[in-house]
Amino acid sequence: MSAARRVVGVIGGSGVTGIFEGGASRTHRVATPWGAPSGPIEEGEVGGLRVLFLPRHGPGHTIPPHRVNYRANVDALRFLGAEAIVTVSSVGSLKEELPPGTFVLPAQFLDFTKQRPTTFYDGGRVYHVSLADPFCPDLSRAAAQAGRAVGTPFAEGKTYVCVEGPRFSTRAESAFFRTMADVIGMTLVPEVTLARERALCYVSLAMVTDFDVWADRPVEAKEIVETMHRNVERMGRLLAAFLPSIAKPPGCTCAQALDHASV
Repeated sequence: MSAARRVVGVIGGSGVTGIFEGGASRTHRVATPWGAPSGPIEEGEVGGLRVLFLPRHGPGHTIPPHRVNYRANVDALRFLGAEAIVTVSSVGSLKEELPPGTFVLPAQFLDFTKQRPTTFYDGGRVYHVSLADPFCPDLSRAAAQAGRAVGTPFAEGKTYVCVEGPRFSTRAESAFFRTMADVIGMTLVPEVTLARERALCYVSLAMVTDFDVWADRPVEAKEIVETMHRNVERMGRLLAAFLPSIAKPPGCTCAQALDHASV
């Protein structure tokens, strides 16, 4: 039987702070073969679980989505012992039934990024990992249960389309994406693929902050920030319930992701 998870990494977008009981106990500054991560990594406890928190866009939100060093972020958390990565991000809605304020649990994604390094394996030994089911089923089930328990249920089984950014969509792009996905964001890829290449469990907790431009009104950054701030307290309560619930032996096969992926 697998050992219980002891360390979980949390990658947060804007507004996700103060998740630790009693504050952070330690701050880590980590160097990786890919360079520096987005910022110092804070360590603390949530319900007895050791948690590592990394701000995706850096302290003060200074790093745009297309410039985030995703490889360094994932490897820094892994170096510090993370066995799973939980991410929180803001997304736009492509469907009427997912209004601002909705929490979404993606099950699939579409990659429309253009210039990001998406793999750790650029040469030498080659791995082709399976992304047929990109999110850890174990973490997804636990997140859904925690959402229901705290009165903030997730819209489950949705598809996330990831675009390069930092600009928002044109109306034509938004109409096109509506035909194939439910939410749109700029940060899922390559985090999700890199986590799989490091055989880590990974789940994305997405918060809808706006309707994308298909809804006949251009997206404004101010609107996104206001909705995000309203969601902060709800996400804090959800994480407080969710994180301790995954401190148990995993029932997934994420740790075996590389077993049959090498060429």
